[in-house]
Amino acid sequence: MYLSEAPEGSLVRVVRIEGGFGAVRKLYELGIREGSTIKVVRNPPIGPLIVEVDGSTIALGRGIASKVAVEVVER
Repeated sequence: MYLSEAPEGSLVRVVRIEGGFGAVRKLYELGIREGSTIKVVRNPPIGPLIVEVDGSTIALGRGIASKVAVEVVER
């Protein structure tokens, strides 16, 4: 499953990041890397996702969120 598909309120762990160097670097700077735990605060059908990473709340566009493969840790 990809972060863009994760249900609201779920806790997910990053399994891998699929994308070029730029996308990986941007995500890394936001604290999103393999093994990171992310809480999906809001995932509307359109528009950006709101997630919490390391205590920070950030908005991620659907395009970049679809490059982050995750597994659900807790719903």
